[in-house]
Order: sequence, then structure tokens, then C-alpha cells
Amino acid sequence: MRPFLIFLAAYVLSQFYRAFLAVIAPELANELALDRQTLSNLQALWILGFVVMQFPVGWALDTIGPRRVVSGLMAVAVVGALLFARANTALEIDMAMLLIGVGCSAVYMGGVYALGRVASPARFGFLTSALLGLGSAGNLLAASPMGYATAEIGWRAAMVWVAALTAASAVSVWVGIEDPPRLAHTQRDSFIGGIREILSLRPLWPLLPLTGVSYAILLAERGLWAGPFLSEVYGLAAIERGHALLAMALAMSIGALVYGQFDRTLGRRKLIVATGSALTAASFLALGLASPSLAAAIALLSAIGFCGLTYGVLMAHGRAFFPERLLGRGITTMNVFFIGGAGLLQPISGAWMLAMRDAPPALAFQRLHLVFGLILAAALAIYLFARESDPVRPPI
Repeated sequence: MRPFLIFLAAYVLSQFYRAFLAVIAPELANELALDRQTLSNLQALWILGFVVMQFPVGWALDTIGPRRVVSGLMAVAVVGALLFARANTALEIDMAMLLIGVGCSAVYMGGVYALGRVASPARFGFLTSALLGLGSAGNLLAASPMGYATAEIGWRAAMVWVAALTAASAVSVWVGIEDPPRLAHTQRDSFIGGIREILSLRPLWPLLPLTGVSYAILLAERGLWAGPFLSEVYGLAAIERGHALLAMALAMSIGALVYGQFDRTLGRRKLIVATGSALTAASFLALGLASPSLAAAIALLSAIGFCGLTYGVLMAHGRAFFPERLLGRGITTMNVFFIGGAGLLQPISGAWMLAMRDAPPALAFQRLHLVFGLILAAALAIYLFARESDPVRPPI
């Protein structure tokens, strides 16, 4: 239980770093003269740092263990958060987001790796979804609390406090985590050979398009565009935006926990993921095809949050096809698709919104949401050809 709580605390901070820009984006843009493209690049740089580290992190988890890997990289996130707090130019804040992405790159994977080594396959999806759902409290911190902090002490002082919490979490990982026993034959697997073996698993292929877009679209909406959407279309200030985003973040946390329980009791991962993805796509299409009231818009954003966080169950679906000796590289390879898809989507969506700068904000965001819904629906159509993993009900 203690290792789970330690990784959970670290993952709360990782989730915060994925989402806090949505709350402070208007203030950040005004103070540093950032346009929509530059704002989207900030999130993309966090993703770039995160994704570039995934393959090395996977190899390091298999060969070194999560204790040193996670705590060491979290120290890099501390440096990035402090640089963010003092940034006065776009270049400085770009570098800060890159470092924060590198620093967060091993947190969830370290927890998933440790759980994957000690938990039964029947409990793996439940535990990873529980880590994801409870860790999504970081989204809650990046909503109303960040809005209040920005209004009261400013975003710079708030980031100094977050850096201090990150440092404390890194120390707790170093002190409180013990590495699982190493598998002797992992030392003989080459770095590239292990990744090649993972990508050669044919049952994994139909999962990859949905892996590449499902979390990417959710992260783009919650982590970046939901804030400007509520600000530019509905005129919400920082605290009001925080409240609205809090509803979406809370829905994400509850949704991830519900997905974990479904995985534990139903044991039909493909059905769970397909249903959730279909409902998420429908919610985006509703935002894209209508001009909802503020209450309806918040309800649809919350529905996207609740239904869209299929990450944990989809990861468990893929994990069922990985050999044990390549668990670290398997889960991080999937994570490259999860987060790498976001890295591609963020600048593309930023360019889209920049091209729409002369259009009324309501129309620009309608079209963005419509595209998000159509992309998700196309990936879901491919996923329907995937092979179901074996039933995973735990013994009663």
C-alpha cells in the first residue's frame, strides 16, 4: 500500500503539470505576449520532453528499477518548475516546459511497472486505473486551486510552491520505494531489439491508432483548449474558469475509477474501451455541431472527462500481449503512442486555431471540437478489429 501511495503522490503532481496551463493560459499570454500557436507549443514541448524519454525510461525500468529512475527524473521537473516561475521570455518558458516533461516522464510508468511486476494480471487494469483516477486529483489542483492561487499570489509564486512539493515527492520516492527483484534475462535484451519485439506483436496493432489519439485529444482539451474556450466564448475569468475545469477534472477522476471497476468486474476490456470512446466522440461532436449554453458546454466537457479517460484499461489491454521480460519497454512503448499523439496534436491544433484567428471564437472552437470527434471516431473504427484480451476477473 505504501508504494502505491508514494507513486500516487508523485502522479498527482505529474497530472497537475499536464493541466495547469489551461487555467493560466490567458494571463500567461497577456504577460509574455504569447499567441495561440505559442501556447500550444508550450504543451507540445512538455510532451516532447516526456516522449523522448519513454524508450530510455522503459529500458531503465527493466534494468535499473523504478526507485532511482523516478526520483532522479523528478529532480529535473523541480528545475523546470523553478525556471517556469522566473521565466520572462518565450524561450525560457519553452525550456521550462521541456524540462518538466522530462522530469514527469517516469512517474506513471514507474508506478505501472512496479504494479505490473507484483500484481496479478486480473488486478493490473484495476490498479493502473485506480492510480490514474486518484492521480487525476492533479487535474483538480490545476483547476480551482490554481485559479485562486493565480488571483491571490500570481502564477509565478504558485509555481514555486509546486516546485517545492515536487522536490518533497522525489525524496519520498528515493526513501520509500524498493525496486522489484530483477529478471536476470532482461540484461541480455538489447535496447532496440526489445522495442522491435514489442512493435512486432500483431495483436497490438489495432490498438495503436486509438492509443495515439484518445488520450491526445483529452489532454489537448483539458490541458490547453478548454480554458481559452471558456474564456473567449463564454467570457469566464480565472476563478470561474477554474470552477468549470474543476468539474471536468473531477469527472476524469471518477471516470478512471469507474473504468477500473468495470475492468475488474466485467473483464471485457475491448467493450469497455470502445463504449467509452464512442461516448467521448459523441460529446465532442455535440460541441462541434451546436452552440450550447454555458451549462451545457460544461456538462459536455465533463462527459468528455468522464468517458474519455480509457487510458488505464487500454494500457491493460495492450499489456496482456507483452512478455514479462519486456514489461517496462512494452508499457513505455504504448505510452509513446499515448503521449506522442498529443505531441503531434498540440502544434497541429495550435496551427488550426491560429489559422482561424479571424473567425468568431465560437465558430473556431466548434470546428476544433468537430475535428476532435471525427478523429476519435476513425480511430475507434480501427480498434473494433482488435482481439479481446483473455477474461481477467479476479477470484472472489
